[in-house]
Amino acid sequence: MNRRTFLTTTAFATVGMMSGFALPSFAQETEKAEPATIVVPDLTMGDADAPIEIIEYASYTCPHCANFHGSVFKPLKADYIDTGKVKFVYREAYFDKFGLWAAMVARCGGAMRYFGIQSLLYEQQTEWLAGGKDAMLIVENLRKIGKTAGLSDAELDACMNNGEMALAMIDKSEKEAEADEINATPTLVIDGVKHSNMSYADLKKILDKKLAE
Repeated sequence: MNRRTFLTTTAFATVGMMSGFALPSFAQETEKAEPATIVVPDLTMGDADAPIEIIEYASYTCPHCANFHGSVFKPLKADYIDTGKVKFVYREAYFDKFGLWAAMVARCGGAMRYFGIQSLLYEQQTEWLAGGKDAMLIVENLRKIGKTAGLSDAELDACMNNGEMALAMIDKSEKEAEADEINATPTLVIDGVKHSNMSYADLKKILDKKLAE
């Protein structure tokens, strides 16, 4: 069983129980799925023609990513993204089934609500993960976040049980991470140059220098 089959099989076993019905053998279904036929939208903010592009690789279960979004991303958005200086691209990394579930809930809201749900997921990371031991509780916590963002039970059921979309998300994530040689999160790729996690002051120096060139 390869990595993507293992991840989706273990993920959907619990989600299926939470939805109140038994799923078929997901391992078999994943072998039949063709994720290349599923469109997984890019997640972007800011002016498409901004002079600087920042790509962030992050996981919803990564505490350093939550810290980054609390202390660095907010001023970055206000000072550079919202002012047209930076095009921001967010790329999800899936290290475990919980991160995959969280990303599926965030994407369930569509492009208009994605980053709002993202903020809730990072701000409440400790609460919804609840120690990372009770999968059923985590699913229910993620559903509560989805409902807070205005999603219905039917919408959440459809999104969290969409196996083909899950496989396509994993394939997209793995291909992009391999291309950029990502081995940790959060990682920033600024105009093609990879940087590890940093403070806002250090990021600001890099961006201001590039804008002055």
